[in-house]
Amino acid sequence: MKTDTVFKRAFNDALAFLAKVEDGSMLPSENELAVRLEVSRTTVRKVIASLGAAGVITGSGRERKVTASRGTIQPFPHAETVPMAAQVEERFMEWMLRDNARPGMALNELELARQFGVATTGIREFLNRFQRFGLIEKRPNAGWAFKGFTPSFAQELFEIREMFELRSARALAALPETSPCWGQLEDLRREHLKLLDEIDERYHDFSDLDSRFHRLISSAAPNRFIDSFYDIITVIFHYHYQWNKQDERQRNEVAIREHLAYIDALFGRDVEIVERACRAHLASARETLLRSTSGQS
Repeated sequence: MKTDTVFKRAFNDALAFLAKVEDGSMLPSENELAVRLEVSRTTVRKVIASLGAAGVITGSGRERKVTASRGTIQPFPHAETVPMAAQVEERFMEWMLRDNARPGMALNELELARQFGVATTGIREFLNRFQRFGLIEKRPNAGWAFKGFTPSFAQELFEIREMFELRSARALAALPETSPCWGQLEDLRREHLKLLDEIDERYHDFSDLDSRFHRLISSAAPNRFIDSFYDIITVIFHYHYQWNKQDERQRNEVAIREHLAYIDALFGRDVEIVERACRAHLASARETLLRSTSGQS
């Protein structure tokens, strides 16, 4: 599953890259593609073979060329490019939002597995991750229960998030122009502008965009130990604040504008301006999270 996920994501990224080059252009070398797609050469070879079979490229070795038919090839669905653990996380938190979860709410592994269409082991692994941080409690012979948040918990969590995101934002600003992060960031910028134009009808759609934006930033400075902890931080910040529905449309519009300023700063590559935009946005996030914890225990 993991291998297929990585391959499908790389295949989609390759299609997006090739869509921007001229017909008949030479395909970059395997090493160049591996760097651009951020995958191994083994995965790159699999991508190249699939592109060739689909008629996107012709030739072999160093003589591979891009064809005019590449625009007719459909990318893999987004869900197939996301690891199962991330899919469980997304479905679980959306379910919590939809059911307006509150402290003491019971969580049933079997029921969640049926709703999400995954094995109970995937649900259990996800719940165990939350249990480490005191967010979910395992009750003997009674399943799980959501414990809720407190303002002090939110403050401590925010301090860690700010430290991690500033580190990642600096790293992203320093990435070479060949990094696929820049293309992904430009795509996100367009999505932000489109959502801003349609904010009255689509303000509920901000959650997913917010999550993908901050995950892209965190991907610029990978660290296996920080990533494990940051996953939990991301989940809480990108879902929990929505449980306070008051002024949701206004809050989301403000956040979109902050994201756009943040994105512009990243493209400008001035570290001081990047840090200023990052801190400004995180200050708003802190206020939103603290407001959302009021009345919970």
